Amino acid sequence: MEQRLRSPARLRGIVAVPGDKSISHRAAIFNALASGAAKVENFLVGEDTRATLDCLRALGVEWSLDVGGSLGTVLRVHGVGRGGLRESEEVLDARNSGTSMRLLAGVLAAQPFFSVLTGDGSLRTRPMGRVVAPLREMGAQVWGRGDGAYPPLAVRGGELTGISYRMPVASAQVKSALLLAGLYARGETAVEEPAPTRDHTERMLRAMGARLSQERGVVRIEPLEGELAPLDLRVPGDISAAAFWMVAAALHPDAELHLPGVGVNPTRSGIIEVLRAMGADLEVAEEREQGGEPVADITVRSSRLGPAEVSGDLVPRLIDEVPVLAVAAALTPGRTVIRDAAELRVKESDRIATTCGELRRLGARVEELPDGLVIEGVQSLSGAPCQSHGDHRLAMALGVAGLLAQGETVIEGAEAAEVSYPAFWQDLERLVAGEQVREATRRGSGT
Repeated sequence: MEQRLRSPARLRGIVAVPGDKSISHRAAIFNALASGAAKVENFLVGEDTRATLDCLRALGVEWSLDVGGSLGTVLRVHGVGRGGLRESEEVLDARNSGTSMRLLAGVLAAQPFFSVLTGDGSLRTRPMGRVVAPLREMGAQVWGRGDGAYPPLAVRGGELTGISYRMPVASAQVKSALLLAGLYARGETAVEEPAPTRDHTERMLRAMGARLSQERGVVRIEPLEGELAPLDLRVPGDISAAAFWMVAAALHPDAELHLPGVGVNPTRSGIIEVLRAMGADLEVAEEREQGGEPVADITVRSSRLGPAEVSGDLVPRLIDEVPVLAVAAALTPGRTVIRDAAELRVKESDRIATTCGELRRLGARVEELPDGLVIEGVQSLSGAPCQSHGDHRLAMALGVAGLLAQGETVIEGAEAAEVSYPAFWQDLERLVAGEQVREATRRGSGT
Protein backbone atom coordinates (compact mmCIF):
# COMPACT_ATOMS: atom_id res chain seq x y z
CA MET A 1 0.00 0.00 0.00
CA GLU A 2 1.24 3.46 -0.96
CA GLN A 3 0.40 6.60 1.06
CA ARG A 4 0.83 10.11 -0.37
CA LEU A 5 1.04 13.11 1.96
CA ARG A 6 1.36 16.87 1.87
CA SER A 7 1.55 19.26 4.78
CA PRO A 8 -1.82 20.90 5.63
CA ALA A 9 -2.04 24.61 6.39
CA ARG A 10 -3.40 23.81 9.84
CA LEU A 11 -3.56 20.70 12.01
CA ARG A 12 -6.36 20.79 14.56
CA GLY A 13 -8.78 18.31 16.02
CA ILE A 14 -9.39 15.45 18.43
CA VAL A 15 -7.80 12.03 17.97
CA ALA A 16 -8.92 9.03 20.03
CA VAL A 17 -5.86 6.80 19.81
CA PRO A 18 -6.35 3.02 19.92
CA GLY A 19 -6.06 0.93 23.06
CA ASP A 20 -2.58 0.27 24.39
CA LYS A 21 -0.99 -2.67 22.56
CA SER A 22 1.09 -3.89 25.49
CA ILE A 23 -1.88 -3.85 27.86
CA SER A 24 -4.17 -5.48 25.29
CA HIS A 25 -1.76 -8.42 24.88
CA ARG A 26 -1.55 -8.89 28.63
CA ALA A 27 -5.28 -8.53 29.24
CA ALA A 28 -5.93 -11.35 26.76
CA ILE A 29 -3.21 -13.72 28.01
CA PHE A 30 -3.69 -13.17 31.75
CA ASN A 31 -7.47 -13.45 31.58
CA ALA A 32 -7.06 -16.65 29.55
CA LEU A 33 -5.16 -18.09 32.52
CA ALA A 34 -7.75 -16.89 35.05
CA SER A 35 -10.76 -18.90 36.15
CA GLY A 36 -13.91 -17.30 34.73
CA ALA A 37 -15.07 -14.71 32.23
CA ALA A 38 -13.66 -11.20 31.76
CA LYS A 39 -14.59 -8.19 29.64
CA VAL A 40 -11.86 -5.97 28.19
CA GLU A 41 -13.08 -2.66 26.75
CA ASN A 42 -11.16 -0.63 24.16
CA PHE A 43 -9.11 -3.69 23.23
CA LEU A 44 -6.68 -3.03 20.38
CA VAL A 45 -7.42 -5.22 17.38
CA GLY A 46 -4.23 -5.14 15.32
CA GLU A 47 -2.08 -7.71 13.60
CA ASP A 48 -0.02 -8.34 16.75
CA THR A 49 -2.92 -8.77 19.16
CA ARG A 50 -4.74 -10.94 16.62
CA ALA A 51 -1.73 -13.24 16.71
CA THR A 52 -2.02 -13.52 20.49
CA LEU A 53 -5.76 -14.23 20.31
CA ASP A 54 -5.34 -16.89 17.62
CA CYS A 55 -2.61 -18.62 19.66
CA LEU A 56 -4.86 -18.61 22.73
CA ARG A 57 -7.72 -20.15 20.75
CA ALA A 58 -5.39 -22.89 19.51
CA LEU A 59 -4.58 -23.59 23.17
CA GLY A 60 -8.26 -24.05 24.02
CA VAL A 61 -9.27 -20.56 25.16
CA GLU A 62 -12.63 -19.23 24.00
CA TRP A 63 -12.97 -15.52 23.27
CA SER A 64 -15.12 -13.16 21.22
CA LEU A 65 -14.82 -9.60 19.90
CA ASP A 66 -17.57 -6.99 19.75
CA VAL A 67 -16.32 -4.31 17.36
CA GLY A 68 -17.41 -0.68 17.58
CA GLY A 69 -19.71 1.15 19.94
CA SER A 70 -19.01 3.65 22.69
CA LEU A 71 -16.80 1.16 24.55
CA GLY A 72 -14.55 0.59 21.55
CA THR A 73 -13.84 -3.02 20.66
CA VAL A 74 -14.78 -5.30 23.56
CA LEU A 75 -12.91 -8.56 24.08
CA ARG A 76 -14.67 -11.23 26.13
CA VAL A 77 -12.35 -13.96 27.38
CA HIS A 78 -13.44 -17.20 29.03
CA GLY A 79 -10.48 -18.08 31.23
CA VAL A 80 -9.61 -21.78 31.53
CA GLY A 81 -7.80 -21.60 34.87
CA ARG A 82 -4.29 -22.68 35.81
CA GLY A 83 -4.60 -26.23 34.42
CA GLY A 84 -6.99 -25.59 31.56
CA LEU A 85 -4.74 -24.95 28.56
CA ARG A 86 -4.52 -27.82 26.11
CA GLU A 87 -1.83 -28.91 23.70
CA SER A 88 -2.32 -27.30 20.31
CA GLU A 89 -2.66 -29.53 17.27
CA GLU A 90 -0.91 -26.90 15.18
CA VAL A 91 2.12 -24.65 15.30
CA LEU A 92 1.42 -21.42 17.19
CA ASP A 93 2.04 -18.48 14.85
CA ALA A 94 3.03 -15.23 16.57
CA ARG A 95 3.33 -13.57 13.12
CA ASN A 96 5.33 -10.37 13.70
CA SER A 97 4.69 -10.08 17.43
CA GLY A 98 7.64 -10.42 19.76
CA THR A 99 5.31 -9.81 22.72
CA SER A 100 3.15 -12.80 21.73
CA MET A 101 6.13 -15.11 21.34
CA ARG A 102 7.99 -14.15 24.52
CA LEU A 103 5.00 -13.98 26.86
CA LEU A 104 3.52 -17.20 25.53
CA ALA A 105 6.91 -18.89 25.88
CA GLY A 106 6.73 -18.09 29.60
CA VAL A 107 3.23 -19.54 29.85
CA LEU A 108 4.03 -22.66 27.83
CA ALA A 109 7.19 -23.37 29.80
CA ALA A 110 4.94 -24.35 32.71
CA GLN A 111 2.43 -26.46 30.76
CA PRO A 112 2.74 -30.29 30.76
CA PHE A 113 2.69 -30.59 26.98
CA PHE A 114 4.63 -29.83 23.82
CA SER A 115 4.28 -26.59 21.81
CA VAL A 116 5.95 -24.95 18.83
CA LEU A 117 6.05 -21.15 18.45
CA THR A 118 6.99 -19.51 15.17
CA GLY A 119 6.51 -16.19 13.40
CA ASP A 120 7.05 -14.37 10.14
CA GLY A 121 10.43 -13.83 8.52
CA SER A 122 11.12 -10.73 10.59
CA LEU A 123 10.24 -12.32 13.93
CA ARG A 124 12.36 -15.37 13.17
CA THR A 125 15.44 -13.09 13.11
CA ARG A 126 14.74 -11.52 16.51
CA PRO A 127 16.69 -12.69 19.58
CA MET A 128 14.93 -15.22 21.83
CA GLY A 129 17.95 -16.48 23.74
CA ARG A 130 17.35 -13.83 26.39
CA VAL A 131 14.07 -15.56 27.34
CA VAL A 132 15.07 -19.14 26.50
CA ALA A 133 18.11 -19.19 28.83
CA PRO A 134 16.27 -18.31 32.07
CA LEU A 135 13.32 -20.57 31.21
CA ARG A 136 15.76 -23.45 30.78
CA GLU A 137 17.27 -22.50 34.13
CA MET A 138 13.82 -22.85 35.66
CA GLY A 139 13.56 -26.39 34.27
CA ALA A 140 11.72 -26.00 30.96
CA GLN A 141 12.94 -27.79 27.86
CA VAL A 142 13.20 -25.23 25.06
CA TRP A 143 14.78 -25.67 21.64
CA GLY A 144 15.29 -23.23 18.80
CA ARG A 145 17.64 -22.29 15.99
CA GLY A 146 21.12 -21.41 17.16
CA ASP A 147 20.63 -23.38 20.40
CA GLY A 148 17.52 -21.40 21.24
CA ALA A 149 18.76 -18.04 20.04
CA TYR A 150 16.10 -17.67 17.31
CA PRO A 151 12.61 -18.95 16.46
CA PRO A 152 10.94 -21.27 15.81
CA LEU A 153 10.90 -22.35 19.45
CA ALA A 154 9.84 -25.80 20.60
CA VAL A 155 8.79 -25.93 24.25
CA ARG A 156 8.24 -29.00 26.41
CA GLY A 157 6.91 -27.56 29.63
CA GLY A 158 6.45 -29.12 33.03
CA GLU A 159 7.50 -28.64 36.62
CA LEU A 160 9.50 -25.45 37.12
CA THR A 161 11.61 -24.13 39.99
CA GLY A 162 11.74 -20.46 40.86
CA ILE A 163 15.04 -18.67 40.22
CA SER A 164 16.71 -15.37 40.96
CA TYR A 165 17.67 -13.84 37.63
CA ARG A 166 19.31 -10.57 36.63
CA MET A 167 18.39 -9.62 33.08
CA PRO A 168 21.46 -8.56 31.05
CA VAL A 169 19.23 -6.29 28.91
CA ALA A 170 16.22 -4.34 30.18
CA SER A 171 13.18 -6.02 28.62
CA ALA A 172 9.57 -5.90 29.80
CA GLN A 173 8.80 -8.90 27.58
CA VAL A 174 11.46 -11.10 29.16
CA LYS A 175 10.49 -9.94 32.65
CA SER A 176 6.85 -10.73 31.92
CA ALA A 177 7.66 -14.19 30.56
CA LEU A 178 9.59 -15.10 33.70
CA LEU A 179 6.87 -13.76 36.00
CA LEU A 180 4.27 -15.82 34.14
CA ALA A 181 6.42 -18.93 34.44
CA GLY A 182 6.97 -18.06 38.10
CA LEU A 183 3.23 -18.27 38.76
CA TYR A 184 3.52 -22.04 38.27
CA ALA A 185 7.02 -22.66 39.69
CA ARG A 186 8.05 -24.12 43.02
CA GLY A 187 9.29 -21.30 45.23
CA GLU A 188 9.81 -17.62 44.60
CA THR A 189 10.93 -16.19 41.26
CA ALA A 190 12.88 -12.92 41.41
CA VAL A 191 13.71 -10.83 38.33
CA GLU A 192 16.21 -7.97 38.60
CA GLU A 193 16.08 -5.22 35.96
CA PRO A 194 19.19 -3.29 34.90
CA ALA A 195 16.84 -0.34 34.19
CA PRO A 196 13.11 0.20 34.81
CA THR A 197 10.80 -1.16 32.10
CA ARG A 198 7.04 -0.92 31.62
CA ASP A 199 5.21 -2.45 34.58
CA HIS A 200 1.83 -3.39 33.05
CA THR A 201 2.41 -7.04 33.94
CA GLU A 202 3.02 -6.31 37.60
CA ARG A 203 -0.01 -4.03 37.89
CA MET A 204 -2.35 -6.47 36.18
CA LEU A 205 -1.18 -9.64 37.90
CA ARG A 206 -1.40 -7.96 41.29
CA ALA A 207 -4.97 -6.84 40.51
CA MET A 208 -5.80 -10.47 39.61
CA GLY A 209 -4.57 -11.78 42.96
CA ALA A 210 -0.97 -12.76 42.27
CA ARG A 211 1.45 -12.43 45.20
CA LEU A 212 3.91 -9.99 43.69
CA SER A 213 6.22 -7.37 45.18
CA GLN A 214 8.71 -4.83 43.84
CA GLU A 215 11.70 -3.28 45.58
CA ARG A 216 14.92 -1.65 44.35
CA GLY A 217 14.65 -2.89 40.79
CA VAL A 218 13.72 -6.47 41.72
CA VAL A 219 10.29 -7.97 41.03
CA ARG A 220 9.36 -11.05 43.08
CA ILE A 221 6.47 -13.40 42.46
CA GLU A 222 5.20 -16.33 44.50
CA PRO A 223 3.53 -19.37 42.91
CA LEU A 224 -0.25 -19.37 42.73
CA GLU A 225 -2.05 -20.80 45.74
CA GLY A 226 -5.38 -20.88 43.93
CA GLU A 227 -6.58 -19.32 40.70
CA LEU A 228 -6.03 -15.93 39.09
CA ALA A 229 -9.22 -13.88 39.31
CA PRO A 230 -10.60 -12.63 35.97
CA LEU A 231 -10.17 -8.88 35.54
CA ASP A 232 -12.62 -6.58 33.77
CA LEU A 233 -10.87 -3.44 32.56
CA ARG A 234 -10.84 -0.66 30.01
CA VAL A 235 -7.56 -0.43 28.09
CA PRO A 236 -6.12 3.12 28.10
CA GLY A 237 -5.18 4.83 24.85
CA ASP A 238 -1.70 3.83 23.68
CA ILE A 239 0.89 6.49 24.48
CA SER A 240 3.10 5.08 21.72
CA ALA A 241 0.30 5.83 19.25
CA ALA A 242 -0.33 9.24 20.82
CA ALA A 243 3.36 10.11 20.40
CA PHE A 244 2.96 10.49 16.63
CA TRP A 245 0.29 13.16 17.09
CA MET A 246 2.22 14.87 19.89
CA VAL A 247 5.24 15.32 17.63
CA ALA A 248 3.10 16.36 14.65
CA ALA A 249 1.32 19.06 16.67
CA ALA A 250 4.48 20.34 18.38
CA LEU A 251 6.34 20.74 15.06
CA HIS A 252 3.54 21.97 12.78
CA PRO A 253 3.42 25.80 12.62
CA ASP A 254 -0.36 26.01 13.21
CA ALA A 255 -1.58 23.05 15.24
CA GLU A 256 -3.57 22.03 18.28
CA LEU A 257 -4.47 18.38 18.85
CA HIS A 258 -6.42 16.86 21.75
CA LEU A 259 -5.78 13.24 22.71
CA PRO A 260 -8.30 11.98 25.29
CA GLY A 261 -7.84 8.98 27.57
CA VAL A 262 -4.14 8.26 26.98
CA GLY A 263 -2.21 5.98 29.31
CA VAL A 264 0.47 7.93 31.18
CA ASN A 265 2.09 5.11 33.13
CA PRO A 266 5.41 6.54 34.39
CA THR A 267 7.29 3.54 32.98
CA ARG A 268 6.02 4.56 29.51
CA SER A 269 5.83 8.36 29.64
CA GLY A 270 9.41 9.21 28.72
CA ILE A 271 8.23 10.81 25.46
CA ILE A 272 6.20 13.37 27.43
CA GLU A 273 9.22 14.26 29.56
CA VAL A 274 11.53 14.63 26.55
CA LEU A 275 9.10 16.73 24.51
CA ARG A 276 8.49 19.01 27.49
CA ALA A 277 12.24 19.32 28.07
CA MET A 278 12.58 20.29 24.40
CA GLY A 279 10.01 23.06 24.95
CA ALA A 280 6.77 21.50 23.70
CA ASP A 281 3.50 23.22 24.64
CA LEU A 282 2.10 19.98 26.04
CA GLU A 283 -0.69 19.84 28.61
CA VAL A 284 -1.61 16.74 30.63
CA ALA A 285 -5.03 17.15 32.27
CA GLU A 286 -7.79 15.17 34.00
CA GLU A 287 -5.39 12.60 35.40
CA ARG A 288 -7.21 9.53 36.71
CA GLU A 289 -6.87 5.77 37.13
CA GLN A 290 -8.43 3.26 34.78
CA GLY A 291 -8.05 -0.49 35.25
CA GLY A 292 -5.09 0.06 37.57
CA GLU A 293 -3.33 2.30 35.02
CA PRO A 294 -2.89 6.11 35.14
CA VAL A 295 -4.74 7.87 32.31
CA ALA A 296 -4.97 11.53 31.23
CA ASP A 297 -6.12 13.83 28.43
CA ILE A 298 -3.24 15.34 26.45
CA THR A 299 -3.26 18.56 24.42
CA VAL A 300 -0.30 19.62 22.26
CA ARG A 301 0.08 22.91 20.39
CA SER A 302 2.59 24.38 17.96
CA SER A 303 5.88 24.89 19.78
CA ARG A 304 9.47 26.07 19.39
CA LEU A 305 11.63 23.12 20.31
CA GLY A 306 15.25 22.83 21.31
CA PRO A 307 17.62 19.82 21.11
CA ALA A 308 17.77 17.00 23.65
CA GLU A 309 20.12 14.37 25.08
CA VAL A 310 18.37 11.00 25.52
CA SER A 311 20.17 8.10 27.19
CA GLY A 312 20.34 5.81 30.21
CA ASP A 313 17.27 4.80 32.19
CA LEU A 314 15.10 7.11 30.10
CA VAL A 315 15.50 4.99 26.96
CA PRO A 316 13.41 1.93 28.00
CA ARG A 317 10.60 4.36 28.85
CA LEU A 318 10.40 5.64 25.24
CA ILE A 319 12.07 2.93 23.19
CA ASP A 320 9.12 2.59 20.79
CA GLU A 321 8.93 6.35 20.28
CA VAL A 322 12.52 6.85 19.09
CA PRO A 323 11.66 6.92 15.34
CA VAL A 324 9.11 9.73 15.74
CA LEU A 325 11.35 11.49 18.26
CA ALA A 326 14.02 11.45 15.54
CA VAL A 327 11.52 13.22 13.24
CA ALA A 328 11.08 15.92 15.89
CA ALA A 329 14.85 16.28 16.30
CA ALA A 330 15.32 16.54 12.52
CA LEU A 331 13.31 19.79 12.53
CA THR A 332 14.70 21.16 15.80
CA PRO A 333 17.66 23.58 15.71
CA GLY A 334 20.78 22.14 17.31
CA ARG A 335 22.12 18.65 17.93
CA THR A 336 20.00 15.90 19.49
CA VAL A 337 21.78 12.72 20.64
CA ILE A 338 20.03 9.42 21.39
CA ARG A 339 22.21 6.72 22.99
CA ASP A 340 21.82 3.40 24.86
CA ALA A 341 19.14 2.31 22.38
CA ALA A 342 20.89 -0.69 20.81
CA GLU A 343 17.67 -2.66 21.40
CA LEU A 344 16.29 -0.83 18.34
CA ARG A 345 18.60 -2.96 16.19
CA VAL A 346 16.42 -6.03 16.83
CA LYS A 347 12.91 -4.64 16.46
CA GLU A 348 10.60 -5.20 13.46
CA SER A 349 13.42 -3.63 11.46
CA ASP A 350 16.84 -2.38 12.48
CA ARG A 351 15.21 0.86 13.57
CA ILE A 352 18.47 2.73 13.95
CA ALA A 353 19.51 1.98 10.37
CA THR A 354 16.07 2.33 8.78
CA THR A 355 15.15 5.53 10.64
CA CYS A 356 18.48 7.06 9.69
CA GLY A 357 18.22 6.01 6.05
CA GLU A 358 14.62 7.10 5.51
CA LEU A 359 14.99 10.49 7.22
CA ARG A 360 18.02 11.19 5.05
CA ARG A 361 15.79 10.72 2.00
CA LEU A 362 13.74 13.65 3.32
CA GLY A 363 16.80 15.86 3.80
CA ALA A 364 17.47 15.23 7.48
CA ARG A 365 21.04 15.28 8.79
CA VAL A 366 21.31 12.04 10.76
CA GLU A 367 24.35 10.07 11.87
CA GLU A 368 24.00 6.43 12.83
CA LEU A 369 25.63 5.30 16.09
CA PRO A 370 26.00 1.66 17.22
CA ASP A 371 23.40 2.34 19.92
CA GLY A 372 21.50 5.37 18.66
CA LEU A 373 21.42 8.47 16.50
CA VAL A 374 22.94 11.93 16.27
CA ILE A 375 20.60 14.40 14.58
CA GLU A 376 21.48 17.91 13.47
CA GLY A 377 18.29 19.91 13.01
CA VAL A 378 17.51 21.41 9.61
CA GLN A 379 15.14 24.23 8.71
CA SER A 380 12.81 22.03 6.67
CA LEU A 381 12.34 18.53 5.29
CA SER A 382 11.57 17.88 1.62
CA GLY A 383 8.97 15.35 0.52
CA ALA A 384 10.39 12.25 -1.16
CA PRO A 385 9.66 8.55 -1.76
CA CYS A 386 10.11 6.54 1.46
CA GLN A 387 9.84 2.90 2.57
CA SER A 388 8.43 1.51 5.81
CA HIS A 389 10.60 -1.64 5.70
CA GLY A 390 7.56 -3.47 7.06
CA ASP A 391 7.92 -1.63 10.40
CA HIS A 392 4.75 -0.09 11.82
CA ARG A 393 6.54 2.49 13.98
CA LEU A 394 8.67 3.65 11.06
CA ALA A 395 5.67 3.84 8.71
CA MET A 396 3.83 6.18 11.10
CA ALA A 397 6.94 8.23 11.89
CA LEU A 398 7.33 8.84 8.16
CA GLY A 399 3.64 9.80 8.06
CA VAL A 400 4.36 12.50 10.64
CA ALA A 401 7.39 13.62 8.62
CA GLY A 402 5.12 13.88 5.57
CA LEU A 403 2.76 16.16 7.50
CA LEU A 404 5.70 18.48 8.22
CA ALA A 405 7.72 18.30 4.98
CA GLN A 406 7.57 20.61 1.98
CA GLY A 407 6.17 18.94 -1.11
CA GLU A 408 4.80 15.42 -1.46
CA THR A 409 5.97 12.45 0.59
CA VAL A 410 5.18 8.97 -0.73
CA ILE A 411 5.39 6.05 1.75
CA GLU A 412 5.62 2.52 0.35
CA GLY A 413 4.50 -0.26 2.68
CA ALA A 414 2.23 2.07 4.64
CA GLU A 415 -0.03 -0.85 5.56
CA ALA A 416 2.54 -1.84 8.20
CA ALA A 417 0.79 0.64 10.54
CA GLU A 418 -2.02 -1.91 10.94
CA VAL A 419 0.16 -3.88 13.36
CA SER A 420 -0.48 -1.41 16.19
CA TYR A 421 -2.72 1.39 14.84
CA PRO A 422 -5.12 0.10 12.17
CA ALA A 423 -6.88 3.47 11.75
CA PHE A 424 -3.75 5.64 11.64
CA TRP A 425 -4.02 6.69 8.01
CA GLN A 426 -7.78 7.26 8.32
CA ASP A 427 -7.22 9.49 11.36
CA LEU A 428 -4.51 11.40 9.51
CA GLU A 429 -6.67 11.85 6.42
CA ARG A 430 -9.63 12.96 8.55
CA LEU A 431 -7.54 15.68 10.19
CA VAL A 432 -6.11 16.86 6.87
CA ALA A 433 -9.49 16.72 5.08
CA GLY A 434 -11.16 18.62 7.91
CA GLU A 435 -8.69 21.46 7.57
CA GLN A 436 -9.09 21.50 3.79
CA VAL A 437 -12.87 21.78 4.17
CA ARG A 438 -12.55 24.55 6.76
CA GLU A 439 -10.06 26.43 4.57
CA ALA A 440 -12.37 26.16 1.54
CA THR A 441 -15.29 27.40 3.66
CA ARG A 442 -13.26 30.35 4.89
CA ARG A 443 -12.26 31.27 1.32
CA GLY A 444 -15.84 30.87 0.09
CA SER A 445 -17.22 33.17 2.79
CA GLY A 446 -14.51 35.73 2.18
CA THR A 447 -13.18 35.54 5.72
